[in-house]
Amino acid sequence: MAPTRTIALDARAVARTLRRMADEVVELFDGTDDLIVVGIQRRGVQLADRLVEMIAEREGVRLKRGALDITLYRDDLQTVGPRPVVGKTDLPWSIDRQRVVIVDDVLYTGRTIRAALDELADFGRPSRIALAVLVDRGGRELPIHADIVGRTMDVPAGARVDVLVGDLDGEDSVVLVPPVDA
Repeated sequence: MAPTRTIALDARAVARTLRRMADEVVELFDGTDDLIVVGIQRRGVQLADRLVEMIAEREGVRLKRGALDITLYRDDLQTVGPRPVVGKTDLPWSIDRQRVVIVDDVLYTGRTIRAALDELADFGRPSRIALAVLVDRGGRELPIHADIVGRTMDVPAGARVDVLVGDLDGEDSVVLVPPVDA
């Protein structure tokens, strides 16, 4: 018997949460000057696209949006397998002295963000980096925190938080999947 999935955020709640996060990005950086939004592959990129759209609607400014694929920067790359699937990193402009907000779907151990910071450093030295995540599920292994959090969730050990985005999954939602043995 498959574990029962629980919808933590439906499409409307995801949209409301992202609107609030977009406002918080602008507030955190006191505007949009020299601001670049960088999504982490996969779903962080789609969330970054939406934040950029929402900021454009409210502020009348189209921010630059980049993408990072952190696969080759992972500290557990050897466990991924002999041929890891590497996505696209896209940062076609200098990030030196820019203000950067990294966007990801779920913050858990902090290892993905550490890898993203390592990769970002290969592209330059921003004046400031902030982190925005749709869901913070706790369980940190590294001293990393998000500056902007859409939703904080208490997640049981062994459970999973799946963020679904329309572009990739056909729907927008955040789903809590209990441990297999639950």
